Amino acid sequence: MNIEQAVSAAVAGLQLGNTFTFDDLLRSVQDQRHRRVRVIELADLDTHDGLCALWLATDTDDLVLHARTDSTLHRQQFVLHEFAHMILGHCDGDDCPAVDMLLPNIPPRTRGRLLRRQDLDSETEIAAESLADQLAAGIRGSVFAEWAFSEIFG
Repeated sequence: MNIEQAVSAAVAGLQLGNTFTFDDLLRSVQDQRHRRVRVIELADLDTHDGLCALWLATDTDDLVLHARTDSTLHRQQFVLHEFAHMILGHCDGDDCPAVDMLLPNIPPRTRGRLLRRQDLDSETEIAAESLADQLAAGIRGSVFAEWAFSEIFG
């Protein structure tokens, strides 16, 4: 399956339609993964070092840790990119090839999964960014639909 097909199948699998809110997406990802997803801003995480966000899977939760930014859209893209990795099943199970540079002393079975953007040209990263873009478009569509409705009928 190519990247475009994988992304299209992932969007369809969410069963959210063309427009949805961030909260709708969050619930769908949690339902799909059968676990809680928590989004946490880390003030000490610096985007200048090339690390915008990472996904850490524990035994019970998925944690999306992201850098602080003044741009709501930028922050949303950080988080949606990590959601995309979850939705696409990147590194599910014990076969994750990602190098753990942040938590080297924690065994794989304990930390579950850690993924950060390392090779932006890899198929995995391209697919995640493509899906994140589609998710952002769905969220924007929801915001615009709500705004247009209230402008006309409010």
